[in-house]
Amino acid sequence: MEQSEVLKRVIGILTEAGEMQRQAEQDMGGGDPDVGGSIVTTLLNETMPHIAISGDASVEEVALLVGREVGGAVEQLVGAFTLAFIALAQVHDSGQEEVTSADVLQDLALRAEELSAGGDGDEGPEESL
Repeated sequence: MEQSEVLKRVIGILTEAGEMQRQAEQDMGGGDPDVGGSIVTTLLNETMPHIAISGDASVEEVALLVGREVGGAVEQLVGAFTLAFIALAQVHDSGQEEVTSADVLQDLALRAEELSAGGDGDEGPEESL
């Protein structure tokens, strides 16, 4: 999965989590706490590679293969969550009270879409927030 797609999925998770939090605050009863978990599970299932391991592979070979294959997917996820956090933190730290977290995530999603649509990729989404 391309990094821009992973970023858009992470933004979706954060957006939905924010909406669930707002609803929980309004209702004071909260929503279904398992909903967020199912979103994350779906993301993990979509981003983690399917690994074929031969029956005669040694433990070392399995560890090397899994580490190499899963490591890249984990790096993508961590990178996407980190980018979203930094974008949100920059706006928060700047004191821009008129800009909501939803605004920041929407802007980040639009930039990710531009990158996946063939942008040059030289300027990351976080640079102009």
